[in-house]
Amino acid sequence: MRGAALKIGQMLSIQDSYFLSPQLQQVFERVRQSADFMPPSQMMGVLSEELGTDWREQVASFDEMPFAAASVGQVHLGVLKDGMEVAMKIQYPGIAQSIRSDMDNLLSVLRMSTMFPAGLFADSTLRVLQEELERECDYEREASSTKRFRQLLEGDPFFEVPEVVDELSTKRVLSMELVGGIPLDQCQELDQEARNEICSQILRLCLRELFEFRFMQTDPNWANFFYDAERHKVTLLDFGASRDFRKEFTDHYIEVVRAAADGDREKVLQKSKDLGFLTGFESQVFEAAHVDAVMELGKAFSAPGPFDFRAQDTTRCVQDLIPVMLEHRLCPPPEESYSLHRKMAGAFLLCARLAAAVPCREMFEEAYSRYTGQKGAAHSAEEQGEAPSRLG
Repeated sequence: MRGAALKIGQMLSIQDSYFLSPQLQQVFERVRQSADFMPPSQMMGVLSEELGTDWREQVASFDEMPFAAASVGQVHLGVLKDGMEVAMKIQYPGIAQSIRSDMDNLLSVLRMSTMFPAGLFADSTLRVLQEELERECDYEREASSTKRFRQLLEGDPFFEVPEVVDELSTKRVLSMELVGGIPLDQCQELDQEARNEICSQILRLCLRELFEFRFMQTDPNWANFFYDAERHKVTLLDFGASRDFRKEFTDHYIEVVRAAADGDREKVLQKSKDLGFLTGFESQVFEAAHVDAVMELGKAFSAPGPFDFRAQDTTRCVQDLIPVMLEHRLCPPPEESYSLHRKMAGAFLLCARLAAAVPCREMFEEAYSRYTGQKGAAHSAEEQGEAPSRLG
């Protein structure tokens, strides 16, 4: 399986035991880590079409056996003539067209089906997923996003982004310097201090992506984050799912988090309406369930000191509220929230998987202070007739 079906399976793999049984988790774990390879002749055909028939002259060696495969393409080891090892990601032929076809078929079934509650707005969910998958098929866009993140994180003491090899990159082939390390979910045997730092840095990065860069890598697949214990750094990979966030969205969203952290239910409700999560005509039952869910998600940012993810039961509490929200929801969530919440859920589940304790409130306070300070500076500049500075 490839394309849309495999991508959905990979998304399902990043859940906790309350959502999926241990047996299903093992199945989806294999889905997340591997996919079938394409035949060598087909792979070589893609390389020749994209890089030209003389592409081998640009490399000292190329391993025809891939060392990784996923929903959109597979990855091969290459060595440049200067000795630099590179990972060459090669896209499956026709995968973009198959995604459109698969999602169109799913949407057609959903429109005729009565098995899904209206409040799920499944057609909106699948439409957003289709757009994300189509973006992931554009390796030129991914190369640009990778370079953008590399620039944004230049000088960061903990995170690195590999260099893109332009001469071996096209719309269906993406080559980057090879990196070492292990996926973050394999860091469970590290000592508590190391696990705490990894998770603290991941959440710090999420806050920076949303409120400072307004540009986020939204795929929470743990295989996209490689930890190098010797160098004590995490390398970020796979920027196909990167996206921008409107300032109007982040202005309201940070206030929702602020309100949840402060226990202000009335403000959570008002800012949720400003964001478009509610129309203002929902029943009191739905409003209460929505605010309860937001307050649960805001618990990590509400208490001072390290938040112990081992003791949290957020997933269970939110899952218990979902039937009420599905029955009474009047509108789909804002489009940006699908990818944002998937990424944040993945980050929280990683913290739980690694049994980490993270000073979430302190990190949010710092992000909030920086965000509101920059917003105030931009407003002051506008009042003085100056060009406002762009956040991030």
